Amino acid sequence: MSYLLTGHESERLRFRPLQPDDFDSWLPFYDHPQSTQYWAGEPSDPVRNCQQWFDKTFYRYQHNKGGMNVLIDKQTGAFVGQCGLLVQVVDGLDELEVGYSILPQFWKQGYATEAANACREYAFANGLSDSLISIIHEENIPSQAVALKTGMSAEKRTIYANNPVLIYRIRNR
Repeated sequence: MSYLLTGHESERLRFRPLQPDDFDSWLPFYDHPQSTQYWAGEPSDPVRNCQQWFDKTFYRYQHNKGGMNVLIDKQTGAFVGQCGLLVQVVDGLDELEVGYSILPQFWKQGYATEAANACREYAFANGLSDSLISIIHEENIPSQAVALKTGMSAEKRTIYANNPVLIYRIRNR
């Protein structure tokens, strides 16, 4: 079962796996204070935080736990961000999450919504799950707006990785 959207394209984006030489392209995400302001428990050093992200992503790839795809703007070739399907355990239940993180210079341009919609369509078309979630810090209003735009609705509040979060969900119809 493949959770990665390798080779998949949406209107403006091409999806591919993260590669070790993407590190310098992704590091600016951690240099921007708003990128990590909602998630407690992450390293404060941007380089260490970025390396931890890469380590987690490659672990997921190797253990079939899903993972983030790099999002490339088809027109400019720019590295825009990452989005993908992640196998998660929330409140003791196995779930499939749509996760998205966009580089700050590309915020508010619809990339997260476009990528998350592509992940949703891929997951349901390939029978990967009957429902999808997004795990979003309760204060992260921009990410909550993306979840709503992709058809999700807030289902419950819980604690995930020692953070107060809302679980957004969409079911395959």
